Amino acid sequence: MPPQEAARATMAGPVYMDYHATTPVDPRVLEAMLPWFTERFGNPANRHYQQGWEAGEAVEKARAEVARLIGAQAREIVFTSGATESNNLAIRGVMLANRERGEHLVTVATEHKAVLDTCGRLEEDGWQVTVVPVAADGRVDPERLAAALTPRTVLVSVMAANNEIGVVPPLAEIGRLCRARGVLLHSDAVQAVGKVPFDVDAMHVDLASVTAHKMYGPKGVGALYVRRQKPRVAMAPIVDGGGQERGLRPGTLNVPGIVGLGAAAALARDEAVAEAPRLAELRGRLWTALQAALEGVRVNGSLDHRLPNNLHVSIDGVDGDALITSLTDVAVSSGSACASGRGEPSHVLSALGHGDARTAASLRFGLGRWTTAEEVDFVAQRVTEEVRRLRAMAAV
Repeated sequence: MPPQEAARATMAGPVYMDYHATTPVDPRVLEAMLPWFTERFGNPANRHYQQGWEAGEAVEKARAEVARLIGAQAREIVFTSGATESNNLAIRGVMLANRERGEHLVTVATEHKAVLDTCGRLEEDGWQVTVVPVAADGRVDPERLAAALTPRTVLVSVMAANNEIGVVPPLAEIGRLCRARGVLLHSDAVQAVGKVPFDVDAMHVDLASVTAHKMYGPKGVGALYVRRQKPRVAMAPIVDGGGQERGLRPGTLNVPGIVGLGAAAALARDEAVAEAPRLAELRGRLWTALQAALEGVRVNGSLDHRLPNNLHVSIDGVDGDALITSLTDVAVSSGSACASGRGEPSHVLSALGHGDARTAASLRFGLGRWTTAEEVDFVAQRVTEEVRRLRAMAAV
């Protein structure tokens, strides 16, 4: 049985439509990881014997694979525990290392909380932060962002694709503006890498955050790209320890996880181009079915500038949480997995200018490597049935 069919056969439970929250580990990634838990268990920091240098070689191979995926050099990849740590290290590390150059940073209202909360903490500690609004389609205007820059601006942080509404910003244009002004650009590239083309040189990105579990790798491991030339990014560590990862991220390396990240990166580089049109077609199939069956269904964010596997909608006359709860045979969410359970309205939809009613009636569909047309049709049918049931109950 081919790996993809084998993986689909073992996916028990509700039909999975939340690939933005996390992805199952590809069986080929798991196969690459398994020996590094038991047979090849060495610490890569110990190079005096076989187990250690074998682990070190595996880490460097993975580093090269991650670099190839985003158009970087292997020496520019720093391994971390995931996207949140990568975002913190990028933003805090740059601002700490460049105090004399400036104290101002700029970000966007629809960023992930791992970026917005980090910026907020820096603001509490005395740095200056400007949060640029977005248009109704969820995209930031590069000129508006450029207008927020000052002579004391050190860093701009703009995600490569939004984790809720899937909107893709004009990152290359933003990168050119930042480069012309001598300002560093960081991108939370977690949702984009492995789904759409992402090249750090073409987009003039100086730092980029990546995580394995959004592209069919394991949880608990990620990477930060840090540009080493033209310009060379000055960074300060936010954790002190044994000096691993050039001192930027000390601590014993998670070798099995890093091997998994490298394997997932290699698969993404080989297969993402082929996956994207299929996912876009399935996304269109789902959107068409929902529009045909239900009135009052509206897409959130630009459909033209969007991840191929994302559909985020609001459905009039229903509460999103009630709808999600009733869909016991479909795994779907309203937005960020990190914000699940807080009971707060989506800051992303609020930034688009949507009121509480539309925000509360939202659903995020994330399609992925093992999503089938039959599953899309089933999900469209089940959403339609539950929306009609909930609307009928509300009308009584």
